[in-house]
Amino acid sequence: MAQMENQDVAEPLSPGEAMKSGARPADRHGLLKHSREFLDFFWDIAKPQQDTRLQATEKLLQYLRARPEGSEMKYALKRLITGLGVGRETARPCYSVALAQLLQSFEDIPLCSILTQIEEKHDIQKIKKAMLRPALFANLFGVLALFQSGRLVKDSEALMKSVKLLQALAQYYNHLQEQPQKALVDILSEVPEAMWQEILPKVLKVDLNSVLASPEHLELFLLAHQKVPAKLENLMGSVDLFSDENIPRLVTVLKMAAASVKKERKLPAVALDLLRLALEEDKFPRFWKEVVEQGLLQKQFWPASYLSFRLLGASLPLLSKEQLQLVMRGDLIRHYGEHMVTAKFPNQFKFAPEMNEYVGTFLEGSRDDPERQLDVMVAFTSLTNQGLPVVPTFWRVVRFLSAPALKGYVAWLRDMFLQPNLDSLVDFSTSNQKKAQDASLHGPERAVSRLRKWVILRLVSIVDNLHVEKEEALIEEVARFCFFHSFFETKKPMSQIPETEQQFSFPMDGRAREVVSGAFFSLLQTLSTQFRQEPEQTQGRQSWTYQLVQFADMLLNHSHNVAPLTPFTTKQRQAWDRMLQTLKELEARSSEAKATAFQHLLLLVGIHLFKSPTESCDLLGDIQTCIKKSLGEKTRQTRSKAANPQEPPWVEVLVEILLSLLAQPSHLIRQVARSVFTHICGHLTPRALQLILDVLNPEQSQYEDDNVVVMDDSEKQLEDEEDKSSDSEDDKNSASEDESDEEESDEEDRDGDVDPCFREQLMAVLQAGKALGGEDDDDEELGDEAMMALDQNLASLFAEQKLRIQARRDEKNKLQKEKALRRDFQIRVLDLIEVLVIKQPANPLVLELLEPLLNIIRRSMRTSSTKQEQDLLHKTARIFTHHLCRSRHYCRDVGNCVETLYTQVERLVQQAGRQADSSISLYYFNASLYLLRVLKGNTSERSISKTPKKEKAGTDTSTKAKVPKVAQATSCLDLSLVTPIYSSALSSFLTKRNSPLTTPMFLSLFTRHPMLCKSLLPVVVQHVTGQTRPRHQAQACLLLQKTLPIRELRLCFEDPEWEQLMGQILAEVTENLRALGETQTKSEHLKERSSLELLNTLFRIINHEKLTVDLSGVRDVLQSQQQKLQQRVQQGEHATGSCRLYDLYWQAMRILGVQRPKLEKKDSKEGPTQSPVSMKRKKKGFLPETKKRKKRKSEGATQQADATPAAAGGDQPPSTGKRKRKRRKAKVAAEAQVNGTPEAKSPAAQSPAPKPPTASPSTPAKTPKRHKKNKKNRKLSQVNGATPMPSTEPAVETQPQEDCPHRRSQASRHSRRCRGKRQDCPWPAGAPGPRKRKHS
Repeated sequence: MAQMENQDVAEPLSPGEAMKSGARPADRHGLLKHSREFLDFFWDIAKPQQDTRLQATEKLLQYLRARPEGSEMKYALKRLITGLGVGRETARPCYSVALAQLLQSFEDIPLCSILTQIEEKHDIQKIKKAMLRPALFANLFGVLALFQSGRLVKDSEALMKSVKLLQALAQYYNHLQEQPQKALVDILSEVPEAMWQEILPKVLKVDLNSVLASPEHLELFLLAHQKVPAKLENLMGSVDLFSDENIPRLVTVLKMAAASVKKERKLPAVALDLLRLALEEDKFPRFWKEVVEQGLLQKQFWPASYLSFRLLGASLPLLSKEQLQLVMRGDLIRHYGEHMVTAKFPNQFKFAPEMNEYVGTFLEGSRDDPERQLDVMVAFTSLTNQGLPVVPTFWRVVRFLSAPALKGYVAWLRDMFLQPNLDSLVDFSTSNQKKAQDASLHGPERAVSRLRKWVILRLVSIVDNLHVEKEEALIEEVARFCFFHSFFETKKPMSQIPETEQQFSFPMDGRAREVVSGAFFSLLQTLSTQFRQEPEQTQGRQSWTYQLVQFADMLLNHSHNVAPLTPFTTKQRQAWDRMLQTLKELEARSSEAKATAFQHLLLLVGIHLFKSPTESCDLLGDIQTCIKKSLGEKTRQTRSKAANPQEPPWVEVLVEILLSLLAQPSHLIRQVARSVFTHICGHLTPRALQLILDVLNPEQSQYEDDNVVVMDDSEKQLEDEEDKSSDSEDDKNSASEDESDEEESDEEDRDGDVDPCFREQLMAVLQAGKALGGEDDDDEELGDEAMMALDQNLASLFAEQKLRIQARRDEKNKLQKEKALRRDFQIRVLDLIEVLVIKQPANPLVLELLEPLLNIIRRSMRTSSTKQEQDLLHKTARIFTHHLCRSRHYCRDVGNCVETLYTQVERLVQQAGRQADSSISLYYFNASLYLLRVLKGNTSERSISKTPKKEKAGTDTSTKAKVPKVAQATSCLDLSLVTPIYSSALSSFLTKRNSPLTTPMFLSLFTRHPMLCKSLLPVVVQHVTGQTRPRHQAQACLLLQKTLPIRELRLCFEDPEWEQLMGQILAEVTENLRALGETQTKSEHLKERSSLELLNTLFRIINHEKLTVDLSGVRDVLQSQQQKLQQRVQQGEHATGSCRLYDLYWQAMRILGVQRPKLEKKDSKEGPTQSPVSMKRKKKGFLPETKKRKKRKSEGATQQADATPAAAGGDQPPSTGKRKRKRRKAKVAAEAQVNGTPEAKSPAAQSPAPKPPTASPSTPAKTPKRHKKNKKNRKLSQVNGATPMPSTEPAVETQPQEDCPHRRSQASRHSRRCRGKRQDCPWPAGAPGPRKRKHS
């Protein structure tokens, strides 16, 4: 360790590099004394992952705590100090943090010694110029490590040295910029006052010009002013930073500070310190006006603007009420508002999220001061752009308001809605708005209208925000306020109604009433949702909707003081009173869920009586009648009976009401309609269900069109009104968009077909112009009057054509809107279908939903271009698949509809076979399976009575066949009616070229209905062979392969029947395999593979059940095709498929007792059976003749090699290299593989390998065993480079390898430089060298 202290510690190799390096250098630094785990800590410390760095630092400290006196501490310090100056910039801070943690944990380490080591290791004066930058950062990060350890401010000597070092580093501004000064400020901010007295003269320059030269020097001056003001005054005297001559310099310094933190996007500390100094010296107005607003905002410099915005947010907790008024009504807040309005592009920086954090932090920290909270909220809300506040209506900082502040804020919003005080607002206009000279855009009426719309939405969002702590009284106040100003007006103030005490200072127009009405229904939805989600908190009190209805009734009773905007007629008032009476009756039965649902529906329609009195009045009467009938009806009463045969049942009337309500785009109505239908779907009649299906049927859309047109007109009117109230910027944008749309449409019309009528009119105008001009055809001879007349006629003609084109375009847009509204309506109506399927799965009416849902799926999959079509498709498919077909419960009482179900099954299967897409066909096929499930689950009395006779007659049969027959006898499923249907579909699938039916469909059918599968198996077996296409034969084989292992299918067969079926299928498959290896097309190859897979499945079944089936014919056919298949594999035809086919073939042969010959993979890679294509590929990248290395052996050596016998002896030709030897082995292996026998291991010419015994059909071919000694000799001979010998012949003795001094070891490669050139070398010239052993 003494040597290591005197030398620099170099970074050791990484674990990977240490493994790769062959020879290890001398351990100059004593690294071997430390464990691998200890050295890995320093590698993990420099990694970019923060978690890895922290864990490595913690483990290093634990390791050192266990060995505080060992050599590891010195090595760790040297290693961390060295790491401060590494070339990787990301690793320097990591080593700095680790060094800080180490010094903090071990306080006995002196800081001065560490600082000395840093200066010596990274000496700035002695370092080379190329390494200057890493050395500078090493010194900087070293001082920061001492500071982060928390011990630097306690050690005066180390502190002074660190200050001097930082002052020296400050001279290298090109490399470090202002980082040394910032570090010095951070260190001095933690220094106690006693030490400041000594340090201040050394770190602070007395000259004021130097103080105002940079943000760092100014920050140091402000820090000294806070710590030791007396000492600072003794040094510099009285200094006024806010004097007239210093203010421009302060602005310059602040702009420099803003530019330095442009990327960090944070507030410089010097700006906040200046603000505190201004507040302390009572010069805040001068600082804010002259430095911030007139200095930083004077020129358009966005970093300075963002600094001002951050200074505004940070100053909120420091300002008084008067100072807050000064800040929130000046030029800076207007500049912030303009930024809020204009920063709309996605790639543009938006300061609003930062300001929200500043305001939220202030509000959260001042919950004890509601007045300050209210002042800040009112100040930001008062910032308006032509009457519209710039903060959003959903401003989430409101959740930090205390209850008194929230109540005061709501009161201020109500006052601004009723009596808007425009003078109290801080209003501004953007540059584009100022350019617009339209006086209507700058009037007070428009500003009031925009302000009222924002205020009412702000009130609703406060109630809607779940994170806001609000009282019920506040919620009720907002709800009553919105309801009153939506539908009522004040005649005379009344103390009992607080909403009438304040009058409008500006009259309220109709558009504002519509906005308030829409906001009220949005609030009503929120209140209803919260009431449903929190039942434990709302027990014992009425719902919010009921309370609003009572409030409305009170307003109607005080007609002298309050009047509805749309007065009620006598009939409407009577309907209202009857509704209240019905509500009281329902309240008495509130324990019933049905009564609660009806109550919600009645309340909702009653509220809508103020919005649309005529329609709601009729609905109220019908709803009350339905409610009375439904609650008075007996539960056991049938659905078809009604009290009066002349009038429709109540459930049909209620369904029509729900459909009319669903036509309105309201989420609340959708929820209530779903809730009501949940309780009435059990009473549904076929006629009521047909009303719902007519909406989903695209052919009958008359009912939908009536609703759609009304909705479209209302929405279009609202859109026109919103367009009129938009900004001038929006008008410009819309105008430009309209112009571009017109240009595009003109181009489309110009490129499209020309109207023949327009062509005739144009020709007539041109002919009239020519006749007016004269007989000549030249245009130049026309007079001026003729040309003017012709231009006027053409202009009028084209203007009319443009109007016609615009009319056609408007009509097209109208149809598209109607289609979109119709799709939305159908999506909402699907809620009722979903409720019926989920709540009443055993209802026979569910069976009538299959084909309508399938029609929607089929139509939507063809035209699913828009998002609405896709939503409709996804919802319909989800209902059909998950809630209908996969439901656990289904109809078990079909009654007299059994024959209808059989007809429907046939129709569905036929439609599944006629579809153009398999995905659509799958839905139809699954629908037929669902009906089969229904038929199977329903019982028949006739079949049950016959069951005992069948049981008596079938006593001799096995128990395996009894269970399915009994199940068949007790169900309504008649196989004689169903089998022809699916047999026809199966035949079509196995014969038709492009059938939409697929194999998984029939597999699902066979799995669910094994008895039906038994009846259909002959059809499948019939198509295994014959005149069908090879692809269909392959599908038949695949069906049988997947079907035969089904356990339920086996239970349907007697043992003789099952054995006969196995033999029949085996015969068909054997017939297919007679052409094995002769295929030419892909479909034929697929047939061969499927046949072999089916054959293996049959073998497994026969062996498992021990059936007596003759397999000799199959074995003979397979053995006869072995040579063809082998040649095909060698030729490489269909490489991947042939290998799979070959594997399947030998699986079957192994079951028959014939073993597959074993091949060596390395010998089969290169062989004489390679195709020309593969040989060409091997020649890719060959070297030209000029680049090839010339042969080093001479002609004499070549002749000597020819005359030298091979090491194996005998008549074997001399070896010509490794490649020829591999080709020879591959040839022998190929011949052995063709014969179905393993190759012999001896390639010697004079002693051929013994012939293996011929494989009989009963006994498998076995590979002759060799002794371990022979294997060892063979391996040794391969190592020595000799040709392997069979075990029956002794190997030729060779000269020992030790005679050649040029060999490194027995397993190493022989040196090419000595081969054949030295007389003492026994290796023959030109002979292949020994193989190199591969090391793992």
